[in-house]
Amino acid sequence: MLMDTPDEMLANAAAQGDRAAFATLVGRHYDRVHGLAWRLTGSKAEAEDLTQDICAALPAKLRNWRGEAKFTTWLYRVVVNAAHDLRRRQATRARASQGWGDWEIARQDEIAVQAEASDWLAQAMTQLSPELRDTVALVLGEEMTQGEAGVVLGVSEGTIAWRMSEVKKRLRAKAKEDAR
Repeated sequence: MLMDTPDEMLANAAAQGDRAAFATLVGRHYDRVHGLAWRLTGSKAEAEDLTQDICAALPAKLRNWRGEAKFTTWLYRVVVNAAHDLRRRQATRARASQGWGDWEIARQDEIAVQAEASDWLAQAMTQLSPELRDTVALVLGEEMTQGEAGVVLGVSEGTIAWRMSEVKKRLRAKAKEDAR
């Protein structure tokens, strides 16, 4: 009996919660929705997903159907709108992932620059005397004050200040030499 019922009557009944009417509508128009979705997306997989999404959302959408147009016209509009929404979401994701990719590339470049600087510094430090290396390890590595480092090394704060100055002078000279 429902198979002979016009779409508009089925849509009204489905909007009121009639599951049999809804099932008849979906069965009657599923291939049509899928075909249009495929033409709009250009992808069978996307068309299948979109068709499933439309069918899942159709009961809620039917509550807003006013019956001013043929049911099929209204349904086509639902499919077109869903395809437009899909394209907008995909474009938003593409823009977001593009920005993410640029950010990640910049982050990896920064990590590489820092690693290179750290490697250079570690190599340059091996060329310093043990006293200068110990001083740098405490002042910069352990973030001690010059006074605290002096106590640990058994020298005056002035000696630590001189050693740090000497370290800076030698590292600048090494960097200048390596730049040539």
